[in-house]
Amino acid sequence: MIEKKEVGEKAVEYIKDGMIVGLGTGSTVYYFISKLGELVQQGLSIKGVPTSKQTEKLAIELGIPLVSFREIEQIDVAIDGADEVNPELHLIKGGGGALLREKIIAKAAKTFIVVADSKKYVETLGTFPLPIEVVQFGYEMTMKYIRELGGNPKLRHKKGIPFLTDNGNYIIDSSFQEINRPEELEKSLNLLPGVVDNGLFVGMADAVITIVDNKLVTKVRR
Repeated sequence: MIEKKEVGEKAVEYIKDGMIVGLGTGSTVYYFISKLGELVQQGLSIKGVPTSKQTEKLAIELGIPLVSFREIEQIDVAIDGADEVNPELHLIKGGGGALLREKIIAKAAKTFIVVADSKKYVETLGTFPLPIEVVQFGYEMTMKYIRELGGNPKLRHKKGIPFLTDNGNYIIDSSFQEINRPEELEKSLNLLPGVVDNGLFVGMADAVITIVDNKLVTKVRR
């Protein structure tokens, strides 16, 4: 938890007065949003766009003003976590089930910054099962297509029933062993009937704040 707090709070340095800020979801981003709430109480003027109902609730509790896409043209900075990050700063996201909204907000941001503890930084993506958001109708066929791409898909459950995203969709978690070509896999999955989007964020992160050899570092995409 110490690492999560350290990297999460570091990200606040990227937030300036007047910005529209994408607010991610997850245990590391929690510390970023909590610190941001403190600064708002001290007079920082920003507006947030949350990636999930969970984040929306937290932001409201902390007094962070929120806006919707109907009210803005672009997001200045989005801060979010990741389940895995590789040296090229490609990501696996979606462990919390908010990957679609997270990807929409990351794409809309001028700058997308990821906060991740040292355990999330990996040489090759794929140890963490890849979350794939799918529509409920015909999900069994969608799972069949994922198997044909080399995956081992499992429908995510919570408390014994299928997990539903904030968008009313299912999540399929699929292991692919090592993901050596994330660009190809991301595109192939999104072409499958029933797939809404998947948790591969390829070439989207501009920087990752993490811990290497017990030191706080910021890695910038080359």
